[in-house]
Amino acid sequence: MTRTITVGVDASSASRAAADWAAREARLRALPLKMLHAREPAPGTRAQRSGPETGYDPAARELAEAAAELRTSHPGVEVITDRVTGDPASALAEAADAAELLVLGSHGLGGLSGFFVGSVGLYVIAHAARPVVVVRAGEQATGEHRTTPADGPSTVAPFKPVVVGLDTDDADETLLEFAFDAAARRGAALRVVHGWTAPPGDFRRFHGVELHASLARRQATALTDALRPWRRKFPGVEVIEASRCGSAAQVLVTASRDASLVVVGRRIRTGPLGTHIGHVAHAVLHHVVAPVVVVAHDY
Repeated sequence: MTRTITVGVDASSASRAAADWAAREARLRALPLKMLHAREPAPGTRAQRSGPETGYDPAARELAEAAAELRTSHPGVEVITDRVTGDPASALAEAADAAELLVLGSHGLGGLSGFFVGSVGLYVIAHAARPVVVVRAGEQATGEHRTTPADGPSTVAPFKPVVVGLDTDDADETLLEFAFDAAARRGAALRVVHGWTAPPGDFRRFHGVELHASLARRQATALTDALRPWRRKFPGVEVIEASRCGSAAQVLVTASRDASLVVVGRRIRTGPLGTHIGHVAHAVLHHVVAPVVVVAHDY
């Protein structure tokens, strides 16, 4: 069965941006696009997949109109629709597991405070085994591409880099495969970011600048070693290695300011309080403007 690029849709501007991004991704991957609308069941009814519509249903009409607009603006992309009645978070998480990737919309909080990934989005990201993409309201195709002073915003300009955060102690193949493949499909450079911290205390003061530099070189070498087999597997992808001293979350957020796409991992694990997203993924989801892909992987 062919997987789809599945996007969760509602009436929000974030949903419209997510659907448009999902259509562009469907074209890149030559896959169908599924628009999924999940709604809460009426009191006293059971969750179920919707059957033939009876009577006037505004939500069904809006979904059909949105699908028609995407077919017009993205010719050649197969667009299908689906509706399910039930808990939206559970429905979207289930849909993610059957998709190539799931796309969700997110709203800005305004100012410099970042973005809002609601409880539904966080639940889906924490539970889905497949990659989940979060797209901001207002995201446009031109935002993925480099801007030149002469031409301004354009979708024919080269893509901005794809950025991926990597822990060299856990260079997961699923995460790197997704990131390299995404860069290759876009003809974009791949910026691999590794954040590391010096030992506790005033390291430079008591151990000297040279020892700190030696540690930095070891960290950079570890990053190069982790990427060597992937450079061979994807020889056409330009790789930019960025090993920086600092919080992994802050280093990745800073390196993602000019990205077309940001890829971050989430370890599949459970604890006493349930599933976890991880503090690095949390920081990226709430502070990076570009679309963010959270890729679940094992330890």
